Amino acid sequence: MLDVVALTADLPEHGLLYGHVGTVVETFSSMMYEVEFSDDQGRTYAQLPLPASSLMALHHRPVR
Repeated sequence: MLDVVALTADLPEHGLLYGHVGTVVETFSSMMYEVEFSDDQGRTYAQLPLPASSLMALHHRPVR
């Protein structure tokens, strides 16, 4: 929950492109997550379930 992720593929039907950054807001299984995409003002512009295969976790500090 609340992991920051980026898309690894375009989803034009949702107005999302490769690299858009979102936040995991729900975990359905180890392979499916609800991700919220918000602008820099905090307004949500997309929220949808996505498979883990279309997401990349972003890290802001070294990973051990």
